[in-house]
Amino acid sequence: MTARAELAARQRELVRALLAGGPAPDGFDAHRVDVEARSLRSTRRSIAARLRPDLVEALGDRFRPLFDAWAIDHPKPVGSSFRTDLERFEAWLYAGGHLEPPRARRRWFRT
Repeated sequence: MTARAELAARQRELVRALLAGGPAPDGFDAHRVDVEARSLRSTRRSIAARLRPDLVEALGDRFRPLFDAWAIDHPKPVGSSFRTDLERFEAWLYAGGHLEPPRARRRWFRT
């Protein structure tokens, strides 16, 4: 393996540890990696709460643990917006039965 490929592999391991709950790579302090991973999740959760206060209100005390569990298994895709990320979170909440899907509105017109 070339030095460049080895560096890329180590970087992927570190990103996996920081964003997807993976183990700390060899040579990294596991505690510090965990602290940073929790900090990154907290930042992502804070942005989610600002953008979707309705989800925070609907979930109450369950928002934090549910968001964190989802965030570990669903890292934000590169290039996606936070709003798109939150649409994925909302769909996950409905699929898992954590929230009742909104009832379809009756339309007063026909399409």
